[in-house]
Amino acid sequence: MPDPAWSRRLPWEHPTNRLTRALEERKARGLPILDLTETNPTRVGIPYPEEELAEILRRSADPVYEPHPRGMLSAREALAASLSCSPDDLVLTASTSESYSFLFKLFGDPGDEVLTTAPSYPLLDSLAALEGLSLSHVHLAPGRRFALNIERVELSITPRTKLLALIHPGNPTGAFLSASEQAAICDLCAARGLPVISDEVFADYPLDDSPRGGPTAGASGEALSFSLGGLSKSAGLPSWKLGWIRVGGPAALRRKAVAALEMVADSYLSVGTPVQRALPGILEMAPRIRSAILNRVRGNLENLRHLPGLLEPAGGWSAVLRFSLPQPDEELVLEILERAGVLVHPGYFFDFETDDFLVVSLLPEPERFAAGIRGLSFLPTART
Repeated sequence: MPDPAWSRRLPWEHPTNRLTRALEERKARGLPILDLTETNPTRVGIPYPEEELAEILRRSADPVYEPHPRGMLSAREALAASLSCSPDDLVLTASTSESYSFLFKLFGDPGDEVLTTAPSYPLLDSLAALEGLSLSHVHLAPGRRFALNIERVELSITPRTKLLALIHPGNPTGAFLSASEQAAICDLCAARGLPVISDEVFADYPLDDSPRGGPTAGASGEALSFSLGGLSKSAGLPSWKLGWIRVGGPAALRRKAVAALEMVADSYLSVGTPVQRALPGILEMAPRIRSAILNRVRGNLENLRHLPGLLEPAGGWSAVLRFSLPQPDEELVLEILERAGVLVHPGYFFDFETDDFLVVSLLPEPERFAAGIRGLSFLPTART
């Protein structure tokens, strides 16, 4: 039969990049790889209360099915208590990715635009494309510690812009939005009638003891706003598949948005009942898991601080390195892999504006992380 007319939402021609080919070749040769890109906390030796988790899931296995599009009330009440908000302002989803998908459906028509920052989370491009939307970027300057430039945000808004999506703290930069930045964004979006998404999945992982002033974008203000979170990061449980949207803003707009999200969610009913029943117990246990993860990432960050190229992160699970080198970041990553057997991310994966950045995960086992960092010791002094 003739080839079907495939949707333009996906890049059907998707060639393997050079780094993937180099990794496959190295594995085929049986050579070791020190992976400093691992971001799955369940694969890096973090201690988990496995028996307690199994018991929570066992108690939640009742097969009776009584779905609610926004999520079971008991689950939303438990989550609301931990977030200090009303359960009526919460919508449960199967993941943060699904949260984005719901919001993109709510506000964007095919051909519309989502404004976000760069460097940023690379999955946003795919999530937007799957809804027929495109991303535009406001580039954050490393010299300003990746602080948000409100004037550049305002200048980047076009008639096609339907949403502003911010990551707080940034991934991979680890930069938190300051209280003044949050207030300025809320004022700008309220004046423009522009909804704002605040992706706060890493907000529970500050890497220093500096105070984090100001409310989250979804907690207050005159802009219609949506704070995103989920068990994948807040409890270190990516396999439990539960995320949430916290709706903020003026009461009338908030109620309309919640009702619209309920209609979208009712078409999918994707959140599993067992994980919703288990949520109160998981939230009670989550601080212990977070503490173990936070100790890991803080310890590895301390080990990284002797490298002159480090751009100090304030939160999250990643760190950015910058070096003054004659070759692009992809060439450098390939050289590091061949020369030292160490895998790091090139900055272009995250849409850095220039090609002199590398990104490492702070999650790997401390011994492997230290060995991997030693493999980077041949790199020259960072740019200033």
